[in-house]
Order: sequence, then structure tokens, then C-alpha cells
Amino acid sequence: MGLVECVPNFSAGRDRVVIDALAQAVKSRDAVSLLDVQADPDHNRCVLTFVGPAQEALEAALAATRVATGLIEMEKHSGSHPRIGATDVVPFVPVAGTSLDECVLLARQLGARIAAELDIPVYLYGAAAVRPGRVNLADIRRGQYEALKGEIALPERMPDFGPSRMHPTAGATVVGARLPMVAFNVYLGGLGVSEAKGIARAVRERSGGLPRVQAIGLEVAGGQVQVSMNLLDTRTTSIWKAAAEVRRLAEQAGGHVTRTEVVGLVTLEAVASALTEALNCPGLSDQVLEARLARDPAGLRP
Repeated sequence: MGLVECVPNFSAGRDRVVIDALAQAVKSRDAVSLLDVQADPDHNRCVLTFVGPAQEALEAALAATRVATGLIEMEKHSGSHPRIGATDVVPFVPVAGTSLDECVLLARQLGARIAAELDIPVYLYGAAAVRPGRVNLADIRRGQYEALKGEIALPERMPDFGPSRMHPTAGATVVGARLPMVAFNVYLGGLGVSEAKGIARAVRERSGGLPRVQAIGLEVAGGQVQVSMNLLDTRTTSIWKAAAEVRRLAEQAGGHVTRTEVVGLVTLEAVASALTEALNCPGLSDQVLEARLARDPAGLRP
């Protein structure tokens, strides 16, 4: 049976009771494995990563969305990360024996059920998008929760499923399908948020920067700022290349990198490609033991 990965992002990063309840909702599906839970109080956001058979993953995502709808009040929510709802975004990712097309169907099924069962407006993005202007998540979240409240009934902002009004507590939700990506944050010292935003603008693909990179500049606690990136294809732009470019621009502006952070889980391929570039060691990816054994399991037999 094929497996899919689901990586829902919820607008809760400070209340451990809420975060634990979301995790428990996922764990309630026996066939689903919860692999990772990460919470960020500055973003006021948590990211869950789980895998399972397609329909079980859908049910787990729906169960967690129900919990988020009951426990998260968007009218009281604040955080540095863009968001439009309690269950902000739910992507499905093919990982083993499944295809992107199957994840597209899964996303559309989940979107329809969230709208029908929870009365939440739902937008489709990524490979599951049904409108060209909604492939990019940032386009859907333009202006965030506060702007969407007043614009959701406009023809260009009406949801793909559900009512043309925000849910009174849960806001709106985005559901989609995509290939594996890396959420990667670079923390900067010696610079302000305006410089961080300028660096983000310089590295993002849309502004002529690194290919297949999305980026925003944010202010976080402790007097630091952050460039938060989504690396949509690490074969095109590796973690190392993205980090090196942010470092170069930060130093050019008189600042420095204090640390970096991966949000959620990453593939072995993404880690190997970063190390390959960092060490200038072509072919290293093919020398990873676990990758070679996965490709040739017969090698395990004497």
C-alpha cells in the first residue's frame, strides 16, 4: 500500500495544550505515524509531519482540523508568520508508492470535506490548484487573515470550497499537493527587519533571485531577524546554496548569520545535495550507504 506525507501547519505555537491536542488527533488514526512536531512561539505556528495510507492520512488531517477549529481563535491570534486560518495550510506529498496526481485528488477530497463538515472556506494550491493564480501559496495569503476577512466575497478571492465568508473562529484553510520541499530559516544578527526583508526579496525567485525559492523577512524575539524560506526543489537550489546566498547578502549589509533552522523533516537527497555543494564533492549523493541500500536491497543479502 502506498504512503503519503502530510505536513499541516496550524496557527498555534505558544500553547502546549493546543499543540498536544493536535498531535493526539493525528495519533488517533492507528495506520498513521506522527513523525515530527515543531512549534515556534515567534511565528505562533506549529508544523506536524505524518505519513500513512492516503485515506488514513486524509482522516488524520481532518481530525486535527476539527481540533484546531475548536481550540484556536483567529481573532486573538498574532504571530510573525503569514496566515489566514487556524488550520492554515495542509499539503499532501507523495513519498512511497504514490504519485503527485493521487495527492492532488486527496487534497481536493479533503478540501471539500473541510468545507462541508466544518463550514470553513477552503482554497486549493500547488498542484491541486484549480485557478492559475492560486498555485503559489503566497498569492492566496496576500494580506493575511485580516485582509481576507474583508475581501473573501470578491470574485477573485472567493474560496474553491465552502462559504464566501470567514469561519468565526477558524478563518480559512488552504489545502494542496506538492513535491517534497525544505522549510529553511536563517537567523541574522546586526540587522533590522527592513534589511531582512530586502535580503528575502533578493533571494526569492519571484524577484529574480534563486530559482525555486520563496522567502520572506521577519522579526523574531531576542532582537534578531530572520529570512524564512521554502526551497521548492533542492536539486535546483540546495540548502547550502540558499544559506550561502543569505550569508553573503547579510555580510554585505553589515550583519551576520547567527544560526539556521530546518522546519519539519527533510529528505536524505536534500541533505546529501547540501553536503555535496558544501564540500565541493561531486558524486557524494551516490555514496550515501542508506541510499545505495534502498536502491539495491539485494545488497543486504550475503
